[in-house]
Amino acid sequence: MAHAPQLFGEQSIYIDIKKRIGDSVLTIPDGYLIDFSFEADPRLYIIENELAKHDAFDHIGVQLMKFALAYKASGRHIKRFLLEHLTNHPEAMQQVEEGLQRAGFRNVDAFLERIIFERPVAAIEVIDQSTPALENVLNLINMNIDVIEFQSFAAGDERIHKYTPFNAGLRSFRVSDGQALDPAELNTVVVSARQDGFEQEFLQNQCWYAIRIHASMLDRIKYIAAYQVAPVSAITHYAEVATIKKWNDTNKYILQFKGTARELTPAITLDKDKKGLAPQAPRYTAIDRLLKAKKLSDVF
Repeated sequence: MAHAPQLFGEQSIYIDIKKRIGDSVLTIPDGYLIDFSFEADPRLYIIENELAKHDAFDHIGVQLMKFALAYKASGRHIKRFLLEHLTNHPEAMQQVEEGLQRAGFRNVDAFLERIIFERPVAAIEVIDQSTPALENVLNLINMNIDVIEFQSFAAGDERIHKYTPFNAGLRSFRVSDGQALDPAELNTVVVSARQDGFEQEFLQNQCWYAIRIHASMLDRIKYIAAYQVAPVSAITHYAEVATIKKWNDTNKYILQFKGTARELTPAITLDKDKKGLAPQAPRYTAIDRLLKAKKLSDVF
């Protein structure tokens, strides 16, 4: 994949291996990704490249379902060819060795055992356009799947690519006080809410739904906060999360709260002198950071 470094980030290692896996169910993934977004909890992902014009059920869905089934029977095989690839690519091996040392693994063997056998299988679907049909299919598959939309446009002799990097919202970033927020601290999702939906769902029904959440964040989210759009333009309430479940026939989620949402006094207002801070899609932060914040730039 030519754009792997830009698409998956410097904290990830894309491994371009197309080998058959499985026993009774056989399939060939397009590649694998070793991701160090969370230094103490690295993850392995199966990569599938697809086009929206392919049938979501008979083609894409079947392929992803085969991945989920074949992976369970192919752990030792996957470990062997990943190790072989790393051995033959010194730069990738060096990056893995640096990452496993930060994560506290004693060697490469122990590291591969952890990410292959002790973590649930996950996949990344790289596709030019996500569709409702694809969402329905992903909801039926017993595997955490992230979707990356990657689109290419021709402009004369040039090609322009449009995409959002994998785990873009989970990388370390700096806030207004100059202190870095490590991804390991992230435990809160901030959602954008209009007044009618906020009052009905967030306050009365004590839930929020149709949220797209990164697979690596599903077991980390403990809190949810609501940013009310203009004219309020502020984070006004937060709640502790009780459960996270798939929402209807989609690859999105509904978060049920443990109790009534708590009001933030004063509210965390949008900075007047900074553009682009208002969340358009779910964003992550730490609850301690949120409760100390006075303005939105203190949160993200």
